[in-house]
Amino acid sequence: MLAAEPPVRTVSTVYRPADDLDLARTLGPLRRGAGDPTEVSEPASAGGPPALWRTFRTPEGCATLRLRQRADGSVDARAWGSGAEWIIDGVPEMLGSGDDWSGLDLSSSPFLRDAHRRMRGVRLLRTRLVFEAMVPAIFEQKVTVIEAHRAYRQLVRKHGEPAPGPAPAGLMVAPSPERWRLVPSWEWHRAGVDPRRSRTVIAAASVASGLDRTAGLGRGGDGVAEKLCTVPGVGVWTAAETMQRAHGDPDTVSVGDFHLHDIVGWALAGRPVDDDGMLELLEPWRGSRQRIMRIILASGFRKPRFGPRMTIQDHRWH
Repeated sequence: MLAAEPPVRTVSTVYRPADDLDLARTLGPLRRGAGDPTEVSEPASAGGPPALWRTFRTPEGCATLRLRQRADGSVDARAWGSGAEWIIDGVPEMLGSGDDWSGLDLSSSPFLRDAHRRMRGVRLLRTRLVFEAMVPAIFEQKVTVIEAHRAYRQLVRKHGEPAPGPAPAGLMVAPSPERWRLVPSWEWHRAGVDPRRSRTVIAAASVASGLDRTAGLGRGGDGVAEKLCTVPGVGVWTAAETMQRAHGDPDTVSVGDFHLHDIVGWALAGRPVDDDGMLELLEPWRGSRQRIMRIILASGFRKPRFGPRMTIQDHRWH
């Protein structure tokens, strides 16, 4: 007779934020496209609020996290798996605890002032999982978001693990560093990931534990960015994208993005700008420049629809 499988570890808590919290917008940067296999939204039912399911690979193992926000603003958090306790301990920081917006002066920009008034619940998240944040950022280097998300989705589904606990069907945990290093070259090609990016993922996987230790250095900054950029193939853009999610860096800006500088230019000056122009426009809010970026992006602002677009390249074998 086969032995019964041990019960999946379950941990729960209720997080009561000190300030307004917009759960969906705060965690929005973690989602890599509508088909992200590591995240599922559960519709509201029986009069209750919707729930968000997300998986993580913590230092203590895999975890499935389910978050549901109550009418009073508090958040019910429940997690399953060997990493459940670790991820539950990190829920407050993940949902913006320690991210202080009180000193942010937006009086000089009517657009920012109005957008922030409508979205006071937006906070900077902090997962503390650096390698896990870096991998999808590497996928997004120098390609369109559509092809990056498609590739990430395909490889996570093939090489990840089913989410622990009573998770929705199809929810997956992203591959471990060891598993990323074993992905065959032809599967990178079939997913549309060029050799440069696949080598960078493998290089990051080789030092994953060291990357994760940088979360203990605080909320990002130049020193952390320098450490992340020691990974071959990781530059300032990838480091910034990583620190925004893993460290909760309030100031880092994704310099080198194909669209971002124009979005900032149109939002703050009514015209397109380059990276230098973007940094100049953001300079009055140095120390909180990522907060300004979150306001602009979460507001739904879109630049005018004209100008060149990036061509979707197909790196897959046919």
